[in-house]
Amino acid sequence: MSKKWSWVNGTLIGLNIVYFLYLEIAGSSEDTLFMVRHGAMYAPLVLKEKEYYRLLTAVFMHFGIQHIINNMLVLFILGDNLERALGKVKYLFFYLLCGVGANLVSLYVEMKKSMQVVGAGASGAVFGVVGGLLYVVAVNKGHLEDLSIRQLAVMILFSLYSGFARTGVNNVAHVAGLVIGILLAILFYRIPEEPSRQDNWE
Repeated sequence: MSKKWSWVNGTLIGLNIVYFLYLEIAGSSEDTLFMVRHGAMYAPLVLKEKEYYRLLTAVFMHFGIQHIINNMLVLFILGDNLERALGKVKYLFFYLLCGVGANLVSLYVEMKKSMQVVGAGASGAVFGVVGGLLYVVAVNKGHLEDLSIRQLAVMILFSLYSGFARTGVNNVAHVAGLVIGILLAILFYRIPEEPSRQDNWE
């Protein structure tokens, strides 16, 4: 049986790419000040100027081509699986909540440590998708479509290690997105009921 086209996931990828291209044409996605002017996360503006929209707009922004390629590649490979598992509306809310939630946690940590950094990227939402799939696959006896619990565990460990091994990576948002994704999947996902076997007599 052919898989249903996951148009919500495809649309999210498209929005990320379109906004990235706009930023590159209008200026540079690697220019920090330019990114702040176009919606990136910056604690003083969110808290003092009440520009709360940045919690969402930053989810669709990326610093440079490698940044967006890494995130969109993972979303392209895994996002459709979770969309089919949750359904289109739930998946859309799931993705946005993971992204905004990861930014909120990151913002809280920045406040506690008196840090002022500029942040952007879909990593929190993408890690949320991976976390959500981890739960969904686990409750489906370790397998879902072409995914296994081992594949996801290896991906998570490698991604976290890669993040902590480099500088300039918002690891707080990564971990927060992962945890939020697991928690939201617990709330949103229901294992499909198997059709009961009944003999039909006519």
